[in-house]
Amino acid sequence: MIELHSIRKAFNQGHDNEYWALDGIDLHIEAKKVTALRGPSGSGKTTLLTIVGCLSRPTEGRVRLLGEDISGLPERFLTEIRRRRFGFIFQQFNLIRGLAALDNIILPAYPTGRPRRELLDRAEELLAGLKLGHRRHAKVEWLSGGEQQRVAICRALINDPEVLIADEPTANLDTHLAGEFMGILEGLAAQGRTILLTSHDPLVVESAVVQRVVDMRDGKLLSSPR
Repeated sequence: MIELHSIRKAFNQGHDNEYWALDGIDLHIEAKKVTALRGPSGSGKTTLLTIVGCLSRPTEGRVRLLGEDISGLPERFLTEIRRRRFGFIFQQFNLIRGLAALDNIILPAYPTGRPRRELLDRAEELLAGLKLGHRRHAKVEWLSGGEQQRVAICRALINDPEVLIADEPTANLDTHLAGEFMGILEGLAAQGRTILLTSHDPLVVESAVVQRVVDMRDGKLLSSPR
């Protein structure tokens, strides 16, 4: 579904502190599979996620989505691809304090022009599916870490994306909540979504839900043991 060819990514290019976060990545991400990127801090996992999800562009190399080269598309087209194709679960959740769970969930869907009532109904449905309907009107700062993550998952799903991207999704959760997240992930995988995540948590990368683990170090791929 997603193909990366000779991807390199530089920061501060041309300056004394130039740094290559990715150095020659060739990777094929299969549709409807769960793929985990594993590696230490600084290995390039998150940078690779941002390129796959059209949040940033490679310095060199090509990205293909469903057979189409999207590397050189204007930003307005990349924005539309992000909105239609991808849902994001960030490590810090990035929820907006002062807004209720429902309002946080529907924010990414406003640019689609769908009626607010339709968006609220969909958000309610998503929250109910994750057993959080009773907290729909609570401001997100009043929610526990696990509840905030479920809100973030609902937000990622509001536009019904084909691809779900999660950056270290269990990093701020205890073992029990991390296990709950993996249960949710299993359900999402069963729906046929393509899931790409980063983690060095054994509970995640050794889970039966994860079908392929790709190891990274120093901006390079090391192996794909499974």
